Amino acid sequence: MDGFERRTTQKKNNILQNALQLFIKFGVRKVSVANIAKKAGVSQVSIYNYFGSKQQLANEVVIYYIDQEWMKYEQLIHSDLPFPDKIQQIVFDKKRLADEINENFYTYLMNEYVAGGYIKQIYNEKAVPLFTELLQEGKVRGFVDENLSSEAMLLYLQMLNESMQKKEIYEAILPYTEDITNLVFHGIMGKKT
Repeated sequence: MDGFERRTTQKKNNILQNALQLFIKFGVRKVSVANIAKKAGVSQVSIYNYFGSKQQLANEVVIYYIDQEWMKYEQLIHSDLPFPDKIQQIVFDKKRLADEINENFYTYLMNEYVAGGYIKQIYNEKAVPLFTELLQEGKVRGFVDENLSSEAMLLYLQMLNESMQKKEIYEAILPYTEDITNLVFHGIMGKKT
């Protein structure tokens, strides 16, 4: 990559990062290209040159956001932390995301997910295998019931995934993210002691 390409990539990433911060705080609808340009320290023309439209920028912000969050989860799951600490961090991170994300941006993400775009691709190609790996680690270490089949766990995840695609579900679930995550990991009976 030559100097021009490197500067272009840095400028685009700067725009994506600043747009993401604004979208998380205010939602896609309330943020203008002028707001993004000001925060990123670039001209509106630069944004249109790189992304074409606010809609295309928002779509690329979703990809940027998902990639950033995905890298965090991959690092966490492949870390040397004990299994219960990994689960606890996943639960608290879901809670953190639910607390900080603007409802309009969340709805934007979910609409993209339902449409079968990038989020669904990441879920199918990366999240399911990684989550399966995490559950297998939990079985080996005695934290997940060894009698549960991988197929049953994946079917359970698929049911959750399919229900999350229903508008009435994804619009209502945000305030209950921590509870839902705890249900996934601890079930209705709670933690076994």
